[in-house]
Amino acid sequence: MSTLELKNISKIYIDDIKVVNNVNIQAGEGEFVVFVGPSGCGKTTILRMIAGLENITEGELYIDGKLMNDIPPKDRDIAMVFQNYALYPHMSVYENMSFGLKLRKVDKQIIREKVMNAAKILGLTEYLNRKPKELSGGQRQRVALGRAIVREPKIFLFDEPLSNLDAKLRNQMRTELANLHNKLNATMIYVTHDQIEAMTLGDKIIVLNNGEVQQSGTPADLYLRPSNKFVAEFIGSPQMNFLDGTTEVNEGLSFIDSAKSIRINLDENTFENPDKYINKKVILGFRPEAIELNTNGASYPAVVKLVEFLGSETIVHLDTGNQTLVAKVNRVTQLKPGDKIKFNIDNGKLHFFDADTFFRIN
Repeated sequence: MSTLELKNISKIYIDDIKVVNNVNIQAGEGEFVVFVGPSGCGKTTILRMIAGLENITEGELYIDGKLMNDIPPKDRDIAMVFQNYALYPHMSVYENMSFGLKLRKVDKQIIREKVMNAAKILGLTEYLNRKPKELSGGQRQRVALGRAIVREPKIFLFDEPLSNLDAKLRNQMRTELANLHNKLNATMIYVTHDQIEAMTLGDKIIVLNNGEVQQSGTPADLYLRPSNKFVAEFIGSPQMNFLDGTTEVNEGLSFIDSAKSIRINLDENTFENPDKYINKKVILGFRPEAIELNTNGASYPAVVKLVEFLGSETIVHLDTGNQTLVAKVNRVTQLKPGDKIKFNIDNGKLHFFDADTFFRIN
């Protein structure tokens, strides 16, 4: 197990294009850290700088407290698993998994022991004599994982390793990766644009956008207390609902949306800095599960626009006349498009953001 630390890391290409800007990240021993964000946010560039495949323009990179900026990739003791598997098509599974060790002139018996152990962990023992073309996508990805495992590196790097798999295989491999981490107890850095992967795999999640860290924390931290509107919108499926509006003090504090169709009474301690946000424009966010449909005393009218039945839960799209809101109910519902209903919003599940900076304010 090893530690990883990035201090004020930046990457600047020609013409002063800054794709990574002053990033600070720490990964503890045995931690599974996930970089997540939209395409082009800089997550793969950071991964490549950790591996030594990209030069660091500014900042410092440490592994186990040792400065790595000028250390070549082969001497960093890091194994990287790529999106496209990168297997040698003319080699068997055994040969693919053992190739890196052979290059290092490791003893043949030790190579065999390491390959057989990795094959057992990954369920590949019966496929060791097959060529990659004879394997499924999931099996090929396991071979790529096995090639990394036999090296027993200090840190594993994963660059969107599941993105080429279909949905069923992706779910299966996600479980296998989690089990693998538990067995190896190794430090792992994982890049994905899929927030579901991030939430289910990561001990710690780093949310990136435009080359900058937006928030770092546990999956629960990011879901329950997003630090800004971008994180709130990116984390969670379906994504958070948002309403532009203003606060008002009139026999108590309340929020009124810009269409003046939704008014929510608020606790006087809703805002951490109340003087700054009283009678000001704010953005209200609330998760789909915060919407309560057809409850007693429901206040706000809407028309059902779309119903998505997902088995254990149902997603209901509501047309309020001004915008569409998305509700999630953990039951089968008889609602259908065109139905007129009323809804409430749970006051205990509200998130407020500054209308100018988009930072969290409650």
